[in-house]
Amino acid sequence: MAELSQKLFDSLAKAVPMKRIGTPADVAPAVTFFAGDRAGYITGQTLSVSGGLTMS
Repeated sequence: MAELSQKLFDSLAKAVPMKRIGTPADVAPAVTFFAGDRAGYITGQTLSVSGGLTMS
């Protein structure tokens, strides 16, 4: 089962243009920005933090 999980993980990583799976540290800056005062006037936006996957 672990081998199958690793194969799936590797396949997913290959599908991402940045060639790796994102981590919480990759997403945290976007979350921090939108939760902070500097985003106080921003409404109804979608930000894709996907390593380019949703753009390809």
